[in-house]
Amino acid sequence: MVDNNLYRLYHGLMLPKIAHTDESLNYLQNFQVKDDDTFAVTYPKSGTTWMQEILPPLLNGGDLTSVQTIPNWDRVPWLEETQAPVLLDKLPSPRAIVSHMPCHLMPSSFFNSKAKVIYVARNPKDVLVSSFYFHKMANFLEDPGTFEEFTDKFLSGKVLFGKWTDHVKSWRNPELADRILYITYEEMLQDLREVLGRILNFLGRELSADALDRVVNNSTFKNMKTNTMSNYSLVPDVVLDQKKSNFLRKGIAGDWKNHFSPELNAKFTSVIQEEMKGSNIKFSWDNE
Repeated sequence: MVDNNLYRLYHGLMLPKIAHTDESLNYLQNFQVKDDDTFAVTYPKSGTTWMQEILPPLLNGGDLTSVQTIPNWDRVPWLEETQAPVLLDKLPSPRAIVSHMPCHLMPSSFFNSKAKVIYVARNPKDVLVSSFYFHKMANFLEDPGTFEEFTDKFLSGKVLFGKWTDHVKSWRNPELADRILYITYEEMLQDLREVLGRILNFLGRELSADALDRVVNNSTFKNMKTNTMSNYSLVPDVVLDQKKSNFLRKGIAGDWKNHFSPELNAKFTSVIQEEMKGSNIKFSWDNE
């Protein structure tokens, strides 16, 4: 059962009421996408906050001012959340926007535009662990229960934005062709500079080596964790209780190994593999 006090259903997806209203979802549907907009799209807990840190300086020539003076949800707003109608029309171009929406629920103007998308995927086992801790600290979400209980919810899609597999598959949209760049959270951890170079190339932009170094250094997990504009410490405890868990918790790959029993791992892997069958989508973590 969906808790109607906490969530609203939107095309079958559970969205937290605190950040999604009829007005914001109506705004999403009618949003006028510009050709020079850049969207960072993720399934929740897959590197959204990281992209909010990275995109502004890549789009504005390496200037870190906005990253150090404007909270991340204002500098790179969510397309579907309540702040969108307040912020997006005032943002100067080129705009950076984040979204958790599956591809088919993007506004119709998106499909007729030349706007670009950076889709960030993350190992779903680490997504699950991160989401579990987020549910513990977020007072606007239901208690996750035990890790095993939450895993069952995750696999059946009874979590925010539905199934991970559905989300990933929805964005493998051949119609987007060269308008979409696929990267993974794990690649960003492994070699952030290389991934940022790929993003710059994709966006048709250039930065000097020094400017790129500054952006890379600013966007490390350690620096983001101490940046009050990025670590969600500005959000009151009644909303996000960081005494229960830090919003920016570990920023690593493979933490799932500390949480999964061999049985749970086998079950999880089997469900994900079955759902990805026939999609031809391959990830570096598939055999873990």
